[in-house]
Amino acid sequence: MVFMGDRATLLETGRFAQRRVHRTDSVMNAAFGAAAAENSETTETTETTEIIGTTETSETAETVGCAATVESTESAEATGNTGSIEAAESTETPGGPETPESPESAESEARHRRAADAGDTTSMSVLGALLLRRGDLEGAEPYLRAATADGDRAAANNLGVLLHQRGYTDDAAGWWRIAAVAGSAAAAHALGRHYRERGDEPGAEYWLRQSAEQGHALGAYALADLLEHRSDVGAERWLRAAAEQGHREAAYRLARMLDRNAADDPHDAFGRPGLGPAPGPVAGATGRPGATGRTAVRSNDGPVAGPAAGRVGEAEQWYRQAAARGHRRAALHLGAILEQRGELKEAGRWYLISAKAGEARAACALGFLLRDAGDEESAAVWWLRAAQDGDGNAANALGALHAARGEQQTAERWYRAAMDAGDVNGAYNLGLLCAAQDRTPQAEQWYRRAAYAGHREAANALAVLLLQAGDATGAEPWFSKAAEAGSVDAAFNLGILYAGRDEDRTALVWYERAAAAGHTEAALQVGMALLHHGEEREAERHLRCAAGGGSAEAAFRLGGVLDSRQPPPGPPALGEPMPEKTECEEWYERAAEQGHRRAQVRVGMLAAARGDVDSAARWYREAAESGSRNGAFNLGLLLAREGSEREAALWWTRAANDGHGRAALRLALLAARRGELTEGQRWCARAVELGPAEVAERAARLLEALHQELTA
Repeated sequence: MVFMGDRATLLETGRFAQRRVHRTDSVMNAAFGAAAAENSETTETTETTEIIGTTETSETAETVGCAATVESTESAEATGNTGSIEAAESTETPGGPETPESPESAESEARHRRAADAGDTTSMSVLGALLLRRGDLEGAEPYLRAATADGDRAAANNLGVLLHQRGYTDDAAGWWRIAAVAGSAAAAHALGRHYRERGDEPGAEYWLRQSAEQGHALGAYALADLLEHRSDVGAERWLRAAAEQGHREAAYRLARMLDRNAADDPHDAFGRPGLGPAPGPVAGATGRPGATGRTAVRSNDGPVAGPAAGRVGEAEQWYRQAAARGHRRAALHLGAILEQRGELKEAGRWYLISAKAGEARAACALGFLLRDAGDEESAAVWWLRAAQDGDGNAANALGALHAARGEQQTAERWYRAAMDAGDVNGAYNLGLLCAAQDRTPQAEQWYRRAAYAGHREAANALAVLLLQAGDATGAEPWFSKAAEAGSVDAAFNLGILYAGRDEDRTALVWYERAAAAGHTEAALQVGMALLHHGEEREAERHLRCAAGGGSAEAAFRLGGVLDSRQPPPGPPALGEPMPEKTECEEWYERAAEQGHRRAQVRVGMLAAARGDVDSAARWYREAAESGSRNGAFNLGLLLAREGSEREAALWWTRAANDGHGRAALRLALLAARRGELTEGQRWCARAVELGPAEVAERAARLLEALHQELTA
């Protein structure tokens, strides 16, 4: 069964809390281990700060540059206001990439200090920036103020940074304005951020745009964030501008924007479903109330997708760029894209990088990938790690794993953990668990909780429970809610409900709705209804869908439709090759191989008509041994023709005892030929009783003849 539109699997493990080395005989694990070794530096990178450098030329014609801006890259999602959480401090240093720790930097600092003390403006600006970056605010301030007084805009910007760090935000904004008016892109960015924090969006947009148009990556990113917050289409342009300059959060958010536009999905969610055990009495793949269901583990809200393949391809490029720079969520989404494309080794590598960097959803996804590769124990380790970080999907997976092992109490504990993490599947899975233990009141309670939270399959399961308890009136609205929310099984169950009330027209509407969504049994019901109304061509289309989906009954009925359009084959003439199987026989055979007894008999008949006695006997025998009286009767005919009359009598006896009139007549004739007149009379009487009419008539005449023979 499909849950919340996805496939779904249950798994769990508290016992795998201890990490272990992956087995070397696991190809997937070896790949993941190699990836970890190759990317150890990346995986250890925290996602809290990023230093972006910009350069600027001072008015004294000496090179000044390297504005270092600290920003938080993992603090918000694509729809969040990351601009409000980034630090606005930008430190411009005229000294380039030198660091105070190196001998060269120490020598450079001493040289600048001598020049600054001698009154050189550029050196005062450089020395102030070096001290500010080192955290020596007291030492930096006099040099920055002196350089600012001489008109150095980098110093004015950095003086604003210093004052901002001390908490004098208004004073800092004043110096940033002076620097921004003088052409400092970094100061314009800082001033724009200041205005946004104050709630002055027009002022923020003006200064951020000034910064962005000068090519400042952080200014472009902050402007894009502001525009996206207002749903302005111009956001993409500036995200792209920042991303092209190497801003990893911009690259990630640009990829998310392209992804959402392609998939037409405004949510930033991730997940992959899995298939799991079926503990509960939920309307399942067959759609029948009480049929086995599956347990929901993960919701199908993955980041990949959409009809616009070009846009998705471009999104992948930006995810890759951000992931390569250590962005853990970008690595997660990149892994999802690769997994969907079937590149599992590469997907596992990115999941591992993301998971090691602390992304719980990546750890959960990695667990499913390992589970699919056959390494359930390693999967449980990653699920445990993700569940402990609050991932509801992973908690559900752990619950399912324990449920499959019969560890019901542990499974229940993990399902509750999933529910506490906000995953409604936890309540649904608890319902399934209780239903499997015949704890119906508790199952109903959990189904209701999940159904009220909008879980459509829980609503369907609740309706099934009510229907089984005889409350059809209470079941109907829940079936309707689930069906309207997109549950295919619920739509099919509504068809069953209305068909049981002889409301065939309404039932057909729901069957058609479920069939359109790919429900095999619903397609069969629609096909049968159309056959009943004489719409053979349209019926054939639905029967093909159902038969292709694995329905033996649909394959049999499709074979019947095709069979009715062709003349019955005659035995091949002497010397002619045996005719090939027709399409209808192929469909009959497909149904027969699935154990459909009527199809087995029909395949046997077609094989016999072609002269293939061995195949006919095999199919008749399979049908007879499965309880088909027609199969037993036909097998008896075949054996009698081959001279095995004694074995034929055994199969006719079985058929006659199951109510086959012709078999009873055959036994009567056989007894009469042997002179067993009393036995013949008994079988004649049985044939008269069973019919059909022509058989009853012949049996009556034979009975009269036997009576006369006995009384003569």
